[in-house]
Amino acid sequence: MTGTEATKYEIKDGAAWITLNRPENRNALSAVLVTELYNHLVQSNENDDVRCIILTGTDPAFCAGADLKNPPGSKIEGIKSIPYPKVLSYIVNSDKPVITAVNGAAFAGGLGLIGASDIVVTAEETICSFSEVRIGVIPANISIVCLPKLGTHHGMKLFLTGERFDGARAVEVGLAHRAVPRKNLYSAVQEEIDMINLGGPKAIVETKKLVRRKTKATLEEDFEECAEWSIRMFQSAEGAEGMAAFREKRKPYWIQ
Repeated sequence: MTGTEATKYEIKDGAAWITLNRPENRNALSAVLVTELYNHLVQSNENDDVRCIILTGTDPAFCAGADLKNPPGSKIEGIKSIPYPKVLSYIVNSDKPVITAVNGAAFAGGLGLIGASDIVVTAEETICSFSEVRIGVIPANISIVCLPKLGTHHGMKLFLTGERFDGARAVEVGLAHRAVPRKNLYSAVQEEIDMINLGGPKAIVETKKLVRRKTKATLEEDFEECAEWSIRMFQSAEGAEGMAAFREKRKPYWIQ
């Protein structure tokens, strides 16, 4: 494992683990932390040995939101740091699937990481809140990645009230996929990693693009685009290998 001032980074079994590591400040999003996080995301995407990326935090919290004393985008040693929206955009557009393991409290901007991620596993005991209104501001940037999951119905209530909710409620409103006891969090995440690793590497990249794609103006254009996409994948080397492995009742090359 390598460590820097505000994050930890480790590659295990084809997964890059990025851990927010400012427990004394409940992993608040400082300029340094956000910049390091962004650099680790880029590093992970550029590493062919990495199949997926895991985000989590050093206990007791996942992320308390923005560090108001040293917010993202401010200068580090005279150089402007990475703005937080750039991190959220990178997660959404990352070729590698991003899994977030919510190990503790997630407030305000911390929920942006959850909203941007592809798969979210949370501890049941987690407490979350879109708390911005309680300090007189709004969850503007994170609304872009959270509202598609929450919808207007849940988003309106949670944004307006700043109410606190647990892991089970996060699943209910669409922010998380699974809520498990805190002691089982990382074993549950490993289950998700293992399932992703069963898929072809290129197929995983293309599937994420498929889910995130913007629909065309007409249904006919959608079918045309996706039909061409499907043909490309069936004609690819990876597609040929997957079908051959199925016929021959063996594992494809990407499964160790």
